[in-house]
Amino acid sequence: MSNQSTFYAINAATNEELEGSFENATLEHINSVVNKATAAFDIYKKIDNNKKAAFLDQIAEEILNLGDALLERCHLETGLPIARLQGERGRTMGQLKLFATLVREGSWVDARIDTAIPDRAPLPKPDIRHMLMPLGPVVVFGASNFPLAFSTAGGDTASALAAGCPVIVKGHKAHPGTSKMVADAIAKAIDICGMPKGTFSLILGNARFVGEALVKHPGVKAVGFTGSYGGGKALFDYANARPEPIPVFAEMGSTNPVFILPEALKEKGEEIAAGMAGSITLGVGQFCTNPGLSFVQKSDDLSKFYNQLKLKISESPAGVMLTPEIKKAYDKGIERTLGVGNVEEFSVGLNGDSPNAGTPRVFKTSIENFNQHEDLSEENFGPSSVLVEANSKSEIIEAAKNLSGHLTATVFGTDKDLVEYKELFDILPKKVGRIIVNGYPTGVEVCHSMVHGGPYPSTTAPQSTSVGTGAIKRFVRPVCFQNYPNAILPDELKNENPLNIWRLVDGNFKNSKI
Repeated sequence: MSNQSTFYAINAATNEELEGSFENATLEHINSVVNKATAAFDIYKKIDNNKKAAFLDQIAEEILNLGDALLERCHLETGLPIARLQGERGRTMGQLKLFATLVREGSWVDARIDTAIPDRAPLPKPDIRHMLMPLGPVVVFGASNFPLAFSTAGGDTASALAAGCPVIVKGHKAHPGTSKMVADAIAKAIDICGMPKGTFSLILGNARFVGEALVKHPGVKAVGFTGSYGGGKALFDYANARPEPIPVFAEMGSTNPVFILPEALKEKGEEIAAGMAGSITLGVGQFCTNPGLSFVQKSDDLSKFYNQLKLKISESPAGVMLTPEIKKAYDKGIERTLGVGNVEEFSVGLNGDSPNAGTPRVFKTSIENFNQHEDLSEENFGPSSVLVEANSKSEIIEAAKNLSGHLTATVFGTDKDLVEYKELFDILPKKVGRIIVNGYPTGVEVCHSMVHGGPYPSTTAPQSTSVGTGAIKRFVRPVCFQNYPNAILPDELKNENPLNIWRLVDGNFKNSKI
């Protein structure tokens, strides 16, 4: 049984304790780990780009080498299907390899060079050079809903290591066995590639003080987090209360509003409804991009959309949610929604046998009632969504203006709709990080141009993304070198450009010598 010094993972489907105990981290252990990461930083940040890239590639290979045992343990701890976890493992490996490619090429450091003009009048112009450099040890908090792709070796870890920062992962208490297996794979890659000890560490614990102690430790220089609003905001507050505040890149709650415009509803209402049902229930609704809020406009064409959505949701099975706590929170959110008043339980899915089964639910209300109750716009993490029925275009536009910050917004519309509702597209970039037209928000492509972020309260850092190669810029800062002798400049800024990277030289991009 669990006690203060140890804890056990729980079978997500049965709530039974799984084999293997895990030690709760102590303050002494946390101090030791951060000190090792601090010492490793001075070495790791200077390691050759090709060696860093090879290290990231090796981590991916070692994760694959864990084989089915990793997937099986992860399935027990999270309830996620093996097929889903196979895809997530592929994504995790793909992220690591993508950052390896970025680091190997090298131009991401944003090298800028303004050469000197010593005879400029009335004052000489100095030689000024700029590049991005790593911050230091980064703490990454594993996410409950992505035990591989947003956890121990997930996107935050990959981007921080790529930036030249040692990483300390606070493993999620719901999947400690999975976290430990992946951490062992990273440790093996460290040995194979000759990286300094302390480049990566895993800390486990189910006590709140562990996360607080990590964020408050003076050796930690940045934090990556994916999870609830309450958890992310608490870490943000800890970081800003430090004598030396540090950045917290927290991706938090989002209801990801969907706007279904009149002509699209008329032409493809049933098709959109079927896709919406699939998006709402995908992964038991446990995606940060789950469409939890939709706006439609009253018309004669609504009935087909409503009928299809109601049918598809009613046929959707309940699925095992990630933890008993998440299931309880989901049920509490359902009760909160029903308690608002003037809210119709539009459609309910099939019940499940597991104690942690989340049953799909869609609610419907009027725009007038929605405007009066802020609770209806809050995320309920799980397979639920709220339909809001508006009377006119102006009410749709006003609803968009009143949105808080979200990760995504989706618009379904024909060419005619997109012209008619042009004002909507002027509003949404102020409200979200990613806008989707005629698609569904679930499913985040890992690529150079992806933005997985958004204005507060969806994140604490709206200028950043946690997915895609842009994520690397969270863990660096610009440093300027003025009148430096060429011999002691970083290779990225030397006249001879030994790394052959692209640089902004006197206002023009070049990958040549100066």
